[in-house]
Amino acid sequence: MKDQKINHRPPQSSDSFEISTPKEKSVGMPAVVESLRQMNKYMDMPKALRASLKMNQKGGFDCPGCAWPDPDDERSPLGEYCENGIKALAEEATKFRANPDFFLKHSIAELSAMSDFTLGKSGRLTQPMYLAEGDDHYRAISWEAAFKKMAAQLNAVNPNEAIFYTSGRTSNEAAFLYQLFVRAYGTNNLPDCSNMCHESSGKALSQTLGIGKGSVTLEDIHQADLIMVMGQNPGTNHPRMLSALEKNKANGGTIIAVNPMKEAGLVHYTNPQKVSRMLMGGVDLTDLYLPIRINGDLAFVKALMILLLEKEEKNGGVFDHDFIKAQTTGYDEVIASIKTADFDTCVKESGLQEADIRKAAELIVANKNMIICWAMGITQQVNGVDTIKEIVNLLLLRGSIGKSGAGTCPVRGHSNVQGDRTMGIYESMSEGFHQKLDKAFGIQTPREHGYATIHAIEAMYEKKAKVFFAMGGNFLSAAPDTDYTAEGLRNCELTVHVSTKPNRSHLVHGKEAIILPCLGRTEMDMQASGYQFVSVENSMGVVHSSKGVLSPLSPALKSEVAIVAGLAKAVFANSEKVNIDWNVLEGDYDKIREKIEEVIPGFEDYNNRVREKNGFELPNGARTRNFSTSDGKAHFTVNALPENEIPAGHYHLGTVRSHDQYNTTIYGLDDRYRGIKNGREVILMNKKDMQLAGFKAKDKVNVHSIFKGKTRSIFNFSIVPYDLPQGNLMAYFPEANPLVPIDSFALESFTPVSKRIVVKLERVSA
Repeated sequence: MKDQKINHRPPQSSDSFEISTPKEKSVGMPAVVESLRQMNKYMDMPKALRASLKMNQKGGFDCPGCAWPDPDDERSPLGEYCENGIKALAEEATKFRANPDFFLKHSIAELSAMSDFTLGKSGRLTQPMYLAEGDDHYRAISWEAAFKKMAAQLNAVNPNEAIFYTSGRTSNEAAFLYQLFVRAYGTNNLPDCSNMCHESSGKALSQTLGIGKGSVTLEDIHQADLIMVMGQNPGTNHPRMLSALEKNKANGGTIIAVNPMKEAGLVHYTNPQKVSRMLMGGVDLTDLYLPIRINGDLAFVKALMILLLEKEEKNGGVFDHDFIKAQTTGYDEVIASIKTADFDTCVKESGLQEADIRKAAELIVANKNMIICWAMGITQQVNGVDTIKEIVNLLLLRGSIGKSGAGTCPVRGHSNVQGDRTMGIYESMSEGFHQKLDKAFGIQTPREHGYATIHAIEAMYEKKAKVFFAMGGNFLSAAPDTDYTAEGLRNCELTVHVSTKPNRSHLVHGKEAIILPCLGRTEMDMQASGYQFVSVENSMGVVHSSKGVLSPLSPALKSEVAIVAGLAKAVFANSEKVNIDWNVLEGDYDKIREKIEEVIPGFEDYNNRVREKNGFELPNGARTRNFSTSDGKAHFTVNALPENEIPAGHYHLGTVRSHDQYNTTIYGLDDRYRGIKNGREVILMNKKDMQLAGFKAKDKVNVHSIFKGKTRSIFNFSIVPYDLPQGNLMAYFPEANPLVPIDSFALESFTPVSKRIVVKLERVSA
């Protein structure tokens, strides 16, 4: 039976859907209680406690959640983790199993009728599964047979007709081996989750500062005079960042939050690992909260620079002229553009009060060393690259680059998403990388640029790609334009997913489909040479080890390294051009690290340094004012205000996570901080907008986005009154992803525009 056409995922709201007043305090005892509840419900408690004490600890395993760095010295002996880290642990080390009997019991149609939450909670995969063309059930298959089927399909197509996706959780060793296999096979089709999140950061920072990563360290966060957090909700998405902000406040720092929604995690934080903080009720974090309208950030930063220039010309001492003269270029052009910019227009476009912008400018002038942090609220805009360039302009004017307590801080969302890019998971690596890779392995890799994520989806939709292989992740749910992406996947001859648990992408498949179950971060990895560890790179460029501590839940599981090696051996079984000893690399990860050292700068003496207790820091020119640009200088840039006007009766909608979610993984149906219980099909809306449109709380609406003449829709969503700027709406992803057009993306980076979707609301009749 052909799988059913899934236009939209089944509802995940229940009849007991409730709305209450949003919280203004984060973490504290409720987070402790919820963490214990998650461990008790989904794990064996002794196993849960043992694993939690090794999470993010030296010699333990890296949390499979976010990429926030671990402190070098002050790690809590009770566990260096957050509530969502425990939820991630409970997902991976769950006591439930999705074994072959589970798939025999449930057809594709029956699995498709499950909500994402129910599907994910079905348990860990225990055996490779195969869906034959025309079948309606996945059935168990041996590893040997699975590798044989994949190799036959890959060897039957042109390499550029195959796509190899990577999710952020893949280790350095697995990512390096994966890209080696793909390039030896003959393509650079290596889209990854970075394409959908921080690609805008990489493009902007590479062009202006010579490196596509942030410039600050964790100690810089602690010591900064001023931190401005833009387009980011760390309380849900990077909770361990809150302890760093808490430390900044204790050291006398000032924090400005710039975000359309007033998030509890940016307002007040109670550290659950400090008894004194619990007794005192926590600490206020934000000194100035700016409820900017969606995509008003560039206008806001430009308004700040207008005010700073006025102060500089009046009194001096605002701009760091010594630094600007010696180590930057483009200053005169930027000053000319600031002088011609209209302040009132910038204020209007930001959606902020002029008085609040002036307060922010005063705080910037009063505090010498500044860090600006941002996440997808900035990157997932049409002008995301330009906005980040404008952020860099502001930092350069103040000389807040390359010194203690100052710099850029793009906060990566997924553990090792930055490391994967460092390892070569990218569709257009440099010529120097290719030359070193070719020399290290005696191969000739292709130079033609491959597909990034959006282009990969288009290629599948247009039937230019025939095989889709995903190393981790839930591609369908993560990608934009859900229906379009689904059709692309269905057009493939074969879809393959390396996974730990069932997800929506397994149910929207090619003519044939294979699921390959892999070890998780928490599990011990035993290979021919013994007990292995892997390494990851955190959000601030520190590489450190990760070693699982739990016994694998099934003897049939393979590590990602072993999966890549097994596939490579099958594909190249009769090859005369590729002569790589995959068995050696699979059997001893030190051998992979030796090859990484040969190919990638900064990994000298890799095997020794990664065994040091704190790992090691990769070179970062922006951190030391050694800018790897064409002229060795930091670049000011001129960036125009975006066009944000929309037709009357329409709104700007942005997608966000709930607190019971990490990326596409749904931990539960509540959003504790925002006062939403037992519901995900919601539209958060300004109360005045509700009154003007005649809506009341819990009214049902259909939401339509119209882009370039095409309408995309989601249905039966409930209105939730919320403190948002007028004209702005918010909804959860992946539920709202069908509204994101495949051809609406950030200029230069091709990042889907998930944070500014123009929509209209249609009332659903009672």
